Amino acid sequence: MNNNSTRASSLDALRGYAILTMVLSGSVAWGVLPGWMYHAQVGPRSNFVFDGSIYGITWVDLVFPFFLFAMGAAFPFSIGNKYRKGSSRWKIIYDSLLRGFRLTFFAIFIQHIYPWVVSSPQDVRSWLIALGGFALMFPMFMRIPFKMPEYVRMLIKVLAYATGVFMLLNINYADGRTFSLGYSNIIILVLANMAIFGSLIYTLTINKPWIRIAILPFIMAVFLGNENAESWNHSLMAFSPLPWMYKFSYLKYLFIVIPGSIAGEYLHEWLHYKNTMPVNDNKDERKRMPWILLLTIGLIVFNLYGLYMRYLLLNLAGTIAILCILYILLQVEGKNTSYWYKLFRAGTYLILLGLAFEAYEGGIRKDPSTYSYYFLASGLAFMAMIAFSIMCDIYSWSRLTRPLEYAGQNPMIAYVSTQLVVLPLLNLAGLGTYLSYLDQNAWLGFLRGVIVTTLALLITILFTKLKCFWRT
Repeated sequence: MNNNSTRASSLDALRGYAILTMVLSGSVAWGVLPGWMYHAQVGPRSNFVFDGSIYGITWVDLVFPFFLFAMGAAFPFSIGNKYRKGSSRWKIIYDSLLRGFRLTFFAIFIQHIYPWVVSSPQDVRSWLIALGGFALMFPMFMRIPFKMPEYVRMLIKVLAYATGVFMLLNINYADGRTFSLGYSNIIILVLANMAIFGSLIYTLTINKPWIRIAILPFIMAVFLGNENAESWNHSLMAFSPLPWMYKFSYLKYLFIVIPGSIAGEYLHEWLHYKNTMPVNDNKDERKRMPWILLLTIGLIVFNLYGLYMRYLLLNLAGTIAILCILYILLQVEGKNTSYWYKLFRAGTYLILLGLAFEAYEGGIRKDPSTYSYYFLASGLAFMAMIAFSIMCDIYSWSRLTRPLEYAGQNPMIAYVSTQLVVLPLLNLAGLGTYLSYLDQNAWLGFLRGVIVTTLALLITILFTKLKCFWRT
């Protein structure tokens, strides 16, 4: 998405929202907030210990699927633009494989330089290693802005990676830990697999979305057949040529990434239409926008409440009612509502499918994840796309959405800033202990998360404005 004329601000904002709420959920105080402020399976209902038998979801359980959805929605811009400019499918597949391996390295590298991994209790050495590792990732993942021969640029990148590997192999880790390829950040590792397999599927099915969707039932069949230990499905699930990088089980998140690619195609088509064929504004469309915005956000909140509290029939009835109202509101001619209606139609199907699957596997949950979770989260992400389109593209609420867009344009920096920059700097300055004073109650515990997340956001905005983008 490097073409500024078709920059998808709403998609950047959705990605930024997902990454910042991911940071926020990991920064709030532990054990003092209400249950809906944590993952549903690790809150007070399970005495803050993971319990996979607890069903329901919270806002925390939506941040990762929203990011995966945004990743898929970017395919028509990144992969699609390469294809339209003449790149061969083989070249695109090669680039996707390279991106997957770089993300895998990123997952391994950051996991090994987190301060609590390097030293327990954390000390000055661990904080300096975290800061040094953060600085080292700039030549690894950033295109150096200075004019230089390509071989010099490549040499700098190779030296940065070599230095990183040297660091990983020579750090004295806490608790007798040693370097291991299998010790990595699971969130980034899943993204690496999606960068490979999601990109591969999209590349081979450009302009054929029905084939893309048709692949998903086959993936489901492998998962369902895996329950028979004598089946080839079970053997396929167990097979991994690189177990530290790939497991077939990671492919379950294609149920979110592939629908995201459909949303991205709708968005790309709308942006092209909007930029090439301007249409007069529709007053009726304008009047309905606030209600569409309110109801799309309300639908997400309503489902979180109903499913967390397990008011399943009430949630189903209320969801259908809200969807019916949205359907009526979207029945108007306009340059925007035609795009939103496409998102609404796909989102409605997935939401209702997710609620129909709710009873299967015991109920909806993030971990171990269920089909209800994949379908519902994808459907709600379609609704979030409508909401962000109104906020970014129509109302231009830049004070609210611009920080999210900055974070969405630089998600790798946003993701690691808290643990590798903010907390090490606070601790080196002697301010880290003051954060523990905010662990006393729910309001202060939430304030702790807001402070840390805001600092991480400011760092991300700084590097984004300086055009220092990390890319794989």
